[in-house]
Amino acid sequence: METGVMSHQGELFVHPLSNPGAPGICPEMLEVAEEANRARDFNLAVEIYSSQLADLQQPDRGLCLRKADSLARAGRISEALDSYCTAASLGKLRPEELPFLVENIARALREKEPGLTVAVNGHCKSSNGDDGFQMNGECEEDEALDLFSCRLCKCLLHEPTTVECGHTFCKRCLEDDSVKDCIHCKQKLSKKEKLPNGLRLNVVLSGLLDKLFATESRARKYWIEGEDLWKKQNLSDALEKYNAAVDLVPSSGRLLHQRAELHMEMRSFSQAVQDASSLCKLKPLWTKAHCLKATALSKAGRNDEALQEYFLCVALKPDWTKVKLEAQKVLSELFSSVFENEDLPTPVHPLQGGLATRLIKPPALLRSLRPLTQKPGSSSQDSEFSVTKSAPVDDSSSILPIVSPGKSDPAAGEGSTKNLADVLAALPAPTGGLKRKHSSDGPSEAFNTPSKLLRPDEASVFKKAAVWGGRTVPAELLDCGDMECSLCMRLFYEPVATPCGHTFCLKCLERCLDHNPNCPLCKENLSEYLANRGYNKTLLMEEVLQRYLGDELAERKKIHEEEMKELSNLNQEVPIFVCTMAFPTIPCPLHVFEPRYRLMIRRSMETGTKQFGMCIADELKGFADYGCMLQVRDVKFFPDGRSVVDTIGVSRFKVLSHGQRDGYNTAKIEYLEDKKVEGEELVELLKLHDSVYEQANSWFTSLKDNMKSQILSHFGNLPSKDPDPQASPSGPAWCWWLLAVLPLENRAQLTILAMTSLKDRLIAIRRVLIFVTRKRPR
Repeated sequence: METGVMSHQGELFVHPLSNPGAPGICPEMLEVAEEANRARDFNLAVEIYSSQLADLQQPDRGLCLRKADSLARAGRISEALDSYCTAASLGKLRPEELPFLVENIARALREKEPGLTVAVNGHCKSSNGDDGFQMNGECEEDEALDLFSCRLCKCLLHEPTTVECGHTFCKRCLEDDSVKDCIHCKQKLSKKEKLPNGLRLNVVLSGLLDKLFATESRARKYWIEGEDLWKKQNLSDALEKYNAAVDLVPSSGRLLHQRAELHMEMRSFSQAVQDASSLCKLKPLWTKAHCLKATALSKAGRNDEALQEYFLCVALKPDWTKVKLEAQKVLSELFSSVFENEDLPTPVHPLQGGLATRLIKPPALLRSLRPLTQKPGSSSQDSEFSVTKSAPVDDSSSILPIVSPGKSDPAAGEGSTKNLADVLAALPAPTGGLKRKHSSDGPSEAFNTPSKLLRPDEASVFKKAAVWGGRTVPAELLDCGDMECSLCMRLFYEPVATPCGHTFCLKCLERCLDHNPNCPLCKENLSEYLANRGYNKTLLMEEVLQRYLGDELAERKKIHEEEMKELSNLNQEVPIFVCTMAFPTIPCPLHVFEPRYRLMIRRSMETGTKQFGMCIADELKGFADYGCMLQVRDVKFFPDGRSVVDTIGVSRFKVLSHGQRDGYNTAKIEYLEDKKVEGEELVELLKLHDSVYEQANSWFTSLKDNMKSQILSHFGNLPSKDPDPQASPSGPAWCWWLLAVLPLENRAQLTILAMTSLKDRLIAIRRVLIFVTRKRPR
């Protein structure tokens, strides 16, 4: 007999014929049948295959399989089983020969169970919006991920550790060498060996989780201890830890799943089945749970029950290749069992003769697929192929009926009484004869599924509750004291976590690091943290504050905004940098290293004004009564916190009152503008303006090359003459350029800066030019 591998044409698997040249086989008709399958006219293909088989003296195994596949794809499962059994009697069925039977039984399940349809169409969406099914077909999203879940292990955060980007994970998960990027933002994580003291847990979050979820935190601790013992192959001690964890949180799907796997490794298959059954009741739409139960049942030698779970897996996840292959393997073994284990007669031509000469199917197969062997209107007593009826299912069974074994399963529990036979009993049964038209008759009342099924809308609600639900935070356990900054003693605002695990308000931490590069609490050196300026907010802490302390956070934010508004008022309280002379339109680079000025520059950037005043020192008042506003163009930070600030002069001001804030000087000011002139005064002003400009240009041109190059490198070229000298409130830019490069003392420069008459300023500059020209060495 020919037993070659099936060929693949389009979407069809074509079984090879045992004897292609046998009398009665017509290749042209077989080609028509294959074309009918491609056109999805499966009933026509069945008719052709049946007529070809009827013309043969001995049935052809490949032809029987082709007919069986077409019957299965047409939804005529009962007749398909007859043909598969015939083929099995001629040669053992291989798993790869049964894909259509598995797929179509699973499809029948989906059509009859609205809850399964919702699960497949919805793809078991996880709480973060990702597809719950992985590429290997496993449904990763078994637990309801919430704010306090680690996105790496999908469990409650254990020893929460906040990384540079602000996201938080279990310390144990981050220690895994395979974790190189943040799963949220894809930012590269620092190498563990580069951290001076390794990964450090977030102290505030750790205490908060232990307080809010004390029981689950203890269970998670036992769970992790059990995993570590399991890795060391100390299985009995590991099981004790898992048992302790399950006692604390019996509804954890992942925990039950792992304990079931541990039972299987310890070869306690009945215990594994019990855990898997509990898991299926807990997570009825989780494919991985049903796969686990199927595997446990198979290991226990209960293949007929395992097959039912595999069918449900394929129904939930049609493209899960691994499970389909397992189902085909078990189904192949069930088909073969009758010929290997039972001494049953095989007729010369199984398709001929009456009921008494028909092939008898194996009892194990009947237990798994019994409703498919029944004809419309028949009962369990009047069919040779039937077995005892299923017991009615009470409406109080689980929301989505779970497949349970045909025989009593002590591990299944009371709520899991519905089996695959009950579900498939509602399928439309095939008509008696072979007709091209699909039977459209509805199922008989005798075969309606008695258990309560989910409507699609109900299934959606159930799915949403299961997947989107989260841990309940007891309101009485959470108070503001748990979320207070130890520096300002107020509720955290923009909380950031240091590498040593302590949490502070961003602004509080920055001010502390301005003075000392050590942690304010544990004194650990944070120089590298300061150098990287990795002040990213702890996102989990931020979310906790917004969700559970919203009113308190709103009040805290209001205070902060009022402070920012006050700081951004460039009339009432202008920050003053006491250093050097600055002039409008002239660049003024600054090297900032004092803590008070670090704070001042940072605030000017945060408020968005990007401005501050520059004044020279005054022995009596602290700083002079006149100055120039500077606009920040760029800031470059050094690793030790120092910075170089690129600024340019904007406008002049007069100090009305002196003050201080957080260590730096402030002032109430009024801005200065030149007084405009008209008529003859304007004509005289223009003549003076042109004259002084020519005088300034002549002086600059006459300078030695080395001095000229120094001026050009710092201040650039002499600005061009303005057509309208009064266009700017501060006067022509070339005046300020000249004042910045002329060798004058600060007090003399300050006097000219304070002038609000352009004429007076030009006269003063002319005097200086005359003086420096006379004094210049020849």
